[in-house]
Amino acid sequence: MTANRDRVASALVPGSPHGHGRPIAVRFEGVSFAYGSDPILEDVSFHIHEGEFAALIGPNGSGKTTILRLLLGLAAPASGRIEVLGAPPHTALESLGYVPQNAAFDPAFPISVAEVVRMGCLRGGSSRYSREDLRAADAALEQADVAELRDRPYSALSGGQRRRVLVARALAANPRLLVLDEPTANMDAESETRLFRALGELRGRTTVLVVTHDTLFVSDLTDAVLCVGDRDGRPGSVVRHASIPVARGLAPGVFGGGARQVLHDTEIPPEACCGEGD
Repeated sequence: MTANRDRVASALVPGSPHGHGRPIAVRFEGVSFAYGSDPILEDVSFHIHEGEFAALIGPNGSGKTTILRLLLGLAAPASGRIEVLGAPPHTALESLGYVPQNAAFDPAFPISVAEVVRMGCLRGGSSRYSREDLRAADAALEQADVAELRDRPYSALSGGQRRRVLVARALAANPRLLVLDEPTANMDAESETRLFRALGELRGRTTVLVVTHDTLFVSDLTDAVLCVGDRDGRPGSVVRHASIPVARGLAPGVFGGGARQVLHDTEIPPEACCGEGD
């Protein structure tokens, strides 16, 4: 038992918000959900602290998409409680930035990168931009490292460039929580490096949740690894695993630099990652 505690302690990310008593940004407490008679999540409990960079990992079909739908207020749990930034999910949407895995668009529609990013500033049905909105969009273009693309047609971009533009669109609203669904899918190495460089600038200030089917490695930015899948024969559990840094070149993928290996045999209990009063 002592050896396992020592392993957990050594696997916590140095400099991360662990143990600092930060407020909780996302909380699932005893959440269950089913599609008809098919259980997807059963008595799921986990949380993410404000300012943490978290990875929600699991194979396809494990329940990641269901957790996303619940977090975004697109579905309601059969039982349990969900809070996003201290409120029910559907009331927290204006403080949340979401980057979908796939964003449908009409390639014939003439819209520039800058115009796509400005759309992130629209709130409450308004179609007009204030000066503050335009400044926020310009800052988001710089933050996501796509400022040089601002005047190009969105349809002319590569898949990786479009994904970074969507990140900029989400950042234009200055979200407290940024959720990215499979952000590196079909992304070239340069775009992946630029993406994680931009996300690294947010670490500690904005809560970031990256959803991915890669269950072996995560970015070295990651503070919390939440694994979705079977546990003790029960479907749809979520376990917080420890992770350790790996040498460059040993992990498949760029992650903008370094990577961490997920330790599936080491579970981090809540008291090991929370400060007093959480």
